[in-house]
Amino acid sequence: MPHKEQHHTQRMGWLRAAVLGANDGIVSTASLLMGVASAHATRGGILIAGISGLVAGAMAMAAGEYVSVGSQADTERADLAVESKGLEDDRESEREELAVIYVKRGLDARLARKVAEQLMAHDALAAHARDELGITENLRARPLQAALASAASFTAGAAIPLLTAVLVLETNLVSAVGGVSLASLALLGGLAGWVGGASITLGAARVLLWGALAMALTAMVGSLLGPTT
Repeated sequence: MPHKEQHHTQRMGWLRAAVLGANDGIVSTASLLMGVASAHATRGGILIAGISGLVAGAMAMAAGEYVSVGSQADTERADLAVESKGLEDDRESEREELAVIYVKRGLDARLARKVAEQLMAHDALAAHARDELGITENLRARPLQAALASAASFTAGAAIPLLTAVLVLETNLVSAVGGVSLASLALLGGLAGWVGGASITLGAARVLLWGALAMALTAMVGSLLGPTT
């Protein structure tokens, strides 16, 4: 039986999207709630702002991912069309191009040509997509999937400070939202570090620093610009 290894880089695609979305959801929603609360808004106004921020943020994340990954998908399709045309017009040159790639990776010229011939006989376009363009089925751009995943992760993150604001007393709202959100960020950052094989402490510290800074600045803005009476 072949020895199977589990590499951390295999998780980086979904891990990055999940952590980014949840982190944005927590930080932006908690900051918004704390800013509005610091401006002495009513509980109803605070919750309306939080729900509006959740919906707007989730849609913004979805739209941004869809546009970004959609552009990547368009580029992939254009590159594959170029390769497909090249295979139709001059298959021999395309085979030599593939062989050169394998030589650069360490094969001798004769073996490289043989490998190129066999791979192109099996699926020429797939061979060029993988070894020349770096496009594989597992890593293909999927705009709709990326949009839904980003919106879902943002919503999950934003729900944490929003539910905290619903459950705690109004007088404790700022401190409770801040404390729960920072604890959630530390947990999220540490989990991301652990899953990715990096330092748990460093992962937690990074998100804590920027999360705390965002919340403090937003609360300061609310306090300064809110009514004084």
